Amino acid sequence: MEIMRVKDDLVCTRRVPGLQASSLRVLQNQSGSLFVATDPVGVPPGKWVFTASGSAARWAMPDAKVMTDLTICGIIDQWEE
Repeated sequence: MEIMRVKDDLVCTRRVPGLQASSLRVLQNQSGSLFVATDPVGVPPGKWVFTASGSAARWAMPDAKVMTDLTICGIIDQWEE
């Protein structure tokens, strides 16, 4: 798991069927790298979240058949960088 900040929504009108209709977010880790994650939680931009990666990311989704390797698992209520 890793702590990241939600930078923005990512809208893709065309995607592979394995992503289904999953919401996507652009995340930034504490070293400044950007990532794209599926978001089953519904996190708004600016919030800190914790994520699951690799095969655990699929199990964090409501449907484990969604093709993802990074999923937002929850919103952090209080976090200071």
